[in-house]
Amino acid sequence: MIKYILIYYETNFKANLTSICGSDIHAANGSSGRHYAPVAVGHEIVGKVVKVGCKASSKLKLGDRVGVGARYFYCKNCDACKRGLKNNCLKCIGTIFDVDKGSGVSTQGGDAFHNRNDGDLAFQIPKSLETNEAAPLLCGGITGFAPLLDNNVTKVTKIGIVGVGGIGHMAIQFAKALGAEVTTISRTRSKEEDAKKLGATRFVASGDPESMKEHKGTLDNILNTSSSLSQSAIEPLVVLLRPSGTIVVISTPFKLNFAAEHNIKPWVATFDINEKDLCEARVHVESSKVRYRAVMTAFDKFFAGSRQ
Repeated sequence: MIKYILIYYETNFKANLTSICGSDIHAANGSSGRHYAPVAVGHEIVGKVVKVGCKASSKLKLGDRVGVGARYFYCKNCDACKRGLKNNCLKCIGTIFDVDKGSGVSTQGGDAFHNRNDGDLAFQIPKSLETNEAAPLLCGGITGFAPLLDNNVTKVTKIGIVGVGGIGHMAIQFAKALGAEVTTISRTRSKEEDAKKLGATRFVASGDPESMKEHKGTLDNILNTSSSLSQSAIEPLVVLLRPSGTIVVISTPFKLNFAAEHNIKPWVATFDINEKDLCEARVHVESSKVRYRAVMTAFDKFFAGSRQ
């Protein structure tokens, strides 16, 4: 069992579950660099605070339910951090496949009974969000929501969301909550019903020339959430834009309170945290069988006997 050394600014928390993100699949497959095998990583983590460093965030207290995403540490002193652009911190440490410069310990993600993180990066989960619904918001939700804010999506915006998947199904809900008129774009109509349930007003089947023609020149912005650019070419989408329209591509400042206030809930499928079910969950994510986010649960059961 890992011996935890609590740093002044850090917080220890007992993990309750993690959600599987596409980045976890890439890491496990070696797509992010060196292939560590076997490996179980996760960076959409929810748990309860069990220890708080003496100089950690004063907003945290024992027992708080918190969430941690893809970042373990920011320096807080560089130009990017001071400008509020912490994701661009040159000294940041990732939650997976990185190294804590102080201790030399490798970060291996959240598929563990306990985790330690910078207290400023442990975010309190609003009471109205279920734990298994909160986890996917910590990376996939951020990835879909931030571009909407960056491009000033409001109630007068006509936006197209490409892809009804792990990120796309959350982006549809966020765009709807911001008041935008949402058009979902997918190659076939197999997910049209889901898209309407999530809040889309219109649906474009990009593989159907007539559907594309019908919606030509109707969108202010397009947010491409597809996990593969080879399966979602950019050039054909341009015809859907109005003059001076914008396409934002994401293949990889979020407020959990916004999700809670607007009843934004990721669609999840749960799996117990063990070797067999984790492998099965990853296969389901890679093959797009999951609608639309896999969440690993039952940590107390699997890690029974671990140090509290």
